[in-house]
Amino acid sequence: MKRLWVILCVWCLAGASALLSAEDQSAALIVRPQGEGEFEFDPRTGVATADRGVMVSYGPATLMARKVTVNQETGEVLAEGDVRIQRETQVWTGQSIIYNLKTQEMRTGAFRAGFTPFFVEASGFEASLTNQTFTVTNGVVTTDDYANPAYRIKARQITMRPGKEIEVRGATLYIGNVPVFYWPKAVETLEYHKSYWVFTPGYRSLFGPYLRSSYHYHFNTNLDAAVHLDYRVKRGFAGGPEINWNEEVAGVGGLRYYYAHDLEPGVNPNTGQPIPEDRKYFTFSHLVTLRTNLTVRAAVDYESDRYVARDFFESDYRGNVQPNTFVQADQDWRNWNLSLTLQPRVNDFQETIERLPDIKFTGLRQEIGRSPFYYESESSFGYYRHRFPESEPEYDLYYPLAYEAMRADTYHQVVAPVNLFGWLNIAPRVGQRFTYYGEAEGPGAATEEEGRAVFNTGAEVSFKASRLWRQARSSLLEVNGLRHIIEPSVNYAYVPRPSPEPSRLPQFDTDLPSYWLLPLDYPDYNNIDSVDSQNTMRFGLRNRLQTKREDGLDDLLRWYVVTDWRLRPDEGQKTFSQLCSFLEIKPRSWFSVSSVLRYDLGYDELREVSYLATLHPARPWNVSIGQRYRQSGEFGADDVGNNLVLASIAYRLNENWAARANYQFEARDGRMEEQSYVIYRDLRSWTAALLLRIRDNRVSEDDIAVAVTFSLKAFPRFKSGEDTDRPMRLLGL
Repeated sequence: MKRLWVILCVWCLAGASALLSAEDQSAALIVRPQGEGEFEFDPRTGVATADRGVMVSYGPATLMARKVTVNQETGEVLAEGDVRIQRETQVWTGQSIIYNLKTQEMRTGAFRAGFTPFFVEASGFEASLTNQTFTVTNGVVTTDDYANPAYRIKARQITMRPGKEIEVRGATLYIGNVPVFYWPKAVETLEYHKSYWVFTPGYRSLFGPYLRSSYHYHFNTNLDAAVHLDYRVKRGFAGGPEINWNEEVAGVGGLRYYYAHDLEPGVNPNTGQPIPEDRKYFTFSHLVTLRTNLTVRAAVDYESDRYVARDFFESDYRGNVQPNTFVQADQDWRNWNLSLTLQPRVNDFQETIERLPDIKFTGLRQEIGRSPFYYESESSFGYYRHRFPESEPEYDLYYPLAYEAMRADTYHQVVAPVNLFGWLNIAPRVGQRFTYYGEAEGPGAATEEEGRAVFNTGAEVSFKASRLWRQARSSLLEVNGLRHIIEPSVNYAYVPRPSPEPSRLPQFDTDLPSYWLLPLDYPDYNNIDSVDSQNTMRFGLRNRLQTKREDGLDDLLRWYVVTDWRLRPDEGQKTFSQLCSFLEIKPRSWFSVSSVLRYDLGYDELREVSYLATLHPARPWNVSIGQRYRQSGEFGADDVGNNLVLASIAYRLNENWAARANYQFEARDGRMEEQSYVIYRDLRSWTAALLLRIRDNRVSEDDIAVAVTFSLKAFPRFKSGEDTDRPMRLLGL
């Protein structure tokens, strides 16, 4: 009887594994009787029967049924009573399934099946398992995983190719019990969402009522396109095409063009001059790997005026106010890199350093033979143009100052890192740079042909020490043992005053105002044209306090402090620079506080302090609150500084409703600069969000925006967390 049980289960499994694509012939066979079964075998007919529950597993496939009958002669396997077949994301349920081992054909009675994200129900179907094709007559398909779906498609015939596509013929779309649309024939791929519309209705005081719409079409898994058509009552129609590609050989990239004949473009807030009505926005990006060590990337960003992205693509504008246009090729070897960059200017209103071209050859730090010395280098050659904004009155004063010149630069350094006593790390270094500048040309040219040599030396000293307290325990702080790690460091850099000084050289790669300390040593410090004398010691201290928690090793505290001691300050410098502190404390796994502080030791002034406290329980709520204070006048008389208070709270009321609020308050003048409120609604197969945003523009009327967005769960419109990180997406901006 046991032998019969095994034979029967093997035959049943053959049907299940063929149904669900038995791709692993070496998988283990697992048989689990589900009750006190009885077995019968008729040697004359070759029919074997088992009842009262059978479960057979083979690899990723599982078949369960109350009764299984196998006919040896015809090869038919009949599974009856609560039949369930499951393999990965495919699930079939029904009362009976007949499978022929010889012909690999299958037919069933009433059944339900799931092919994520689709669900199918029908009175019966036939299938050819050789090519994994299933044909259903008079069936229903939906993505709503409920007994009574909110919407469904009833079709005369449904053809399914699991993991590939679903085809429907004579299909009608029902919302509830109301028919709303009819297709003679339609095909939907399971590999990607082939075609769909996206609509975002809303209101914004700058636009009036608006509707952003786009039609998306996927040609295949590697190529998709979209056509955008938007209407804003105050601003008129706008739109354009978009194409994205991702080919293994040709590369990955995208192209977008957007045109608006703006009925109310407004005026430039700096000049009061009108903004042109014809507004264009064009972006292009592409990355291709020609060989494993050779890549080429390109980007183009054309804007007809400096505010077109701000007005129509706020998410892009906030991410990068002044994107570059360039072509760059990188060739990598084990210890070397060669890069070629072309960077022209395409937007006349931007200040740009054109690189036509910029060729750079980099030697990564590498051992010199079998010696204790390591070598690194960086050499570049290029022709550069410093171009100022044109065609705008506020920049007429600066436009004549444009200039251009050739520059060749080479830098070489030797480092001799050594470890003493098993704990002390010392890395002395010595380097030499030589730079040649051609005579500058252009209306703003003021420099002659120059050559400059720069010597540098220095050393970095550091060590790491730690101590472990295994018995430390605290339920309040979730402490299960403690480890303290401390890493002090001192980096000394010495550069004698170069000749000529930076003021006699054209400035292309130059120091710009920065909140934080710039790199101290070469080649990390790469502002070639601003290289000046240096006699400085940089002190740093890192602290980490670690413990074990449920998710593994966690940091209770991370703290890094750094400051510079200028042994010979340059003109306008103090002996001590600003002190920068970066601190993060995590007293509980769900509560963290981080802070950043900049204190100017030379002027005895607090430049900046900011903090952010976050409470993030899994459910039903999370809260964050923070503040950023930055001193005014740090970068000139027009720098008004900040004293921002930021707050965010999210709360999940129940399984269907959630809400989130964000605030940005400027305490310097008592203004609520921006506030937004979002209400989320789970609509079973859909999710909906209603967003209200109010922004104080200071120089004009408040900007008020309201929008409603819908997203199908089977094909989410936003990536996970995108609506939180970039809430403008909910507005279609």
